[in-house]
Amino acid sequence: MNNHTSKPSINQTARIAGILYLSLVPLGFFGMFTASGLIVPGDAAATARNILASETMFRLGIVIALLVQIVNIFVVLALYKLLQPVNKSMARAMVIFILLGAPIAMLNELNQFAVLILLHSASALTGFTAGQLQAFVPMLLNLHQLGISIAGIFWGLWLFPMGYLVFKSGFLPKILGVLLIIGCLGYLVDSFAAFLFPGFGVNIALFTFWGEVLFPLWLLIKGVNVEQWEKRVLESA
Repeated sequence: MNNHTSKPSINQTARIAGILYLSLVPLGFFGMFTASGLIVPGDAAATARNILASETMFRLGIVIALLVQIVNIFVVLALYKLLQPVNKSMARAMVIFILLGAPIAMLNELNQFAVLILLHSASALTGFTAGQLQAFVPMLLNLHQLGISIAGIFWGLWLFPMGYLVFKSGFLPKILGVLLIIGCLGYLVDSFAAFLFPGFGVNIALFTFWGEVLFPLWLLIKGVNVEQWEKRVLESA
């Protein structure tokens, strides 16, 4: 295999994946906390007023949440090209989990749009008082949060095959694979805790996400060991 062509090609793929993956961090945090900053716990009327007063920001949060899922798809396709020589079945599983989670997360944003439709249709819904209509807002926001937890199952599951592939690759540090698998467990615990113990507010992923930062940073800065990657390609041929 010609090193002059493969080296820039595969490391270009690695760096594209790293840049896209890293972009999910600020996008994800902004999309996550845009709406939460407008919520006043226990006060539906204040929450409704805040959303109407900051509607542009609320809508921007929805758009960013949708954009995150689109970027996720491009990330997993780049990572598939990078990691599939290690184990094609596990690489396919990684892609499938993201392709299952992305539409769930995107459709979940309908709950956010429903909040806006409800608040702007208040005058037409004459069968309800203003207080009753405002009371629907926290319910829709809670449904949105549950939708995130459902999508979070797949955001966790895709990290397991990816962590396995990184660990077994030989062209990336094993510790990154371990951290990605730990990240998988964090998402899964958070999601199922939200379903089973909603009052506890479990958020382990805040402490287990480091693999999703260090892995793309490694791809961006160091790339892969090209000789070992080429060896894997020859073995899988």
